[in-house]
Amino acid sequence: MRGLAASGETRNLSSGGVLFFSDSQIEAGETIEYTIDLEREQLEPVSLRCLGKVTRSQAGDAGEPCEVAATLQRYEFVRVR
Repeated sequence: MRGLAASGETRNLSSGGVLFFSDSQIEAGETIEYTIDLEREQLEPVSLRCLGKVTRSQAGDAGEPCEVAATLQRYEFVRVR
């Protein structure tokens, strides 16, 4: 796992994985650690820290973000304070 910190936008999340857009190119087959911030009205924010493997990565057109699909192999909830 290489050391890269980047932000992105989650498009879809399920018990098996995640689809997100990132400004950084991430290659298929890479193991990644990612965090998803979960917020709901009147509830304390929580982050979901995950470990997974990139199953698909598709570069966008010029200036467009990269679309990345990754598994969700392990996770833990982290309270945001």
